[in-house]
Amino acid sequence: MNPDQKTFDHLEGRELAPNGRAWDQAVAWWRSLASDEDAVYDDVVRLDAAAIPPTVTWGIHPGQAIGVGERIPRVEDGKTLAERASIQEALDYMSLEPGSRIEGLPVDVAFIGSCTNGRLSDLRTVARWIEGRKVAPGVRALVVPGSAEVARLAEAEGLAGVFREAGFEWRGPGCSMCVAMNPDKLIGGQLCASSSNRNFKGRQGSATGRTVLMSPLMVAAAAIRGHLADAREVFSIA
Repeated sequence: MNPDQKTFDHLEGRELAPNGRAWDQAVAWWRSLASDEDAVYDDVVRLDAAAIPPTVTWGIHPGQAIGVGERIPRVEDGKTLAERASIQEALDYMSLEPGSRIEGLPVDVAFIGSCTNGRLSDLRTVARWIEGRKVAPGVRALVVPGSAEVARLAEAEGLAGVFREAGFEWRGPGCSMCVAMNPDKLIGGQLCASSSNRNFKGRQGSATGRTVLMSPLMVAAAAIRGHLADAREVFSIA
């Protein structure tokens, strides 16, 4: 991935980044790693991000995902015997009705965190939209900063207070429910709306616990509504 000015701006001045002349030398070296302007590629894929709806997983691995407004696959949607078997296994484990809508599925736990989606920018975004709102009754909602530095900065900005006021538990930085660390585990067949990066069977501490992966803002929308919901509608995002 070619480094760009936004990357350099993000790194400059950080504790472990070079400084002074060493910084200038490092940037010059990083710039040299970019592809040549006349480079020829075997394949080029262009994605219109604005056309991609908020995406959630419905199955038992990250590849089993659909737009929040789409319907859960049917076994016959699989193109091969292996695909059909995988769909059936996922439907059975997740206790989902094939062909039904994923939106509206009740959640028991909402988890914002992990090294993947516990960045300061993630917490700022969610805090902006949940201010003045409350977690739905019966939903346990947790926020776990991705690092001690993120936690320190978020607390200094007052983000922790925004989350607590909305009904989220503000936890210390770490893995938490991503890998069922400490007491942060699902119980029985609870369903968790999670911003972590894996949804394998038993990943969050229960042999029958169910994990639905999504973005931090989508987790917040689920926590507030009490079920899977389109964050664009919940927060009136144009």
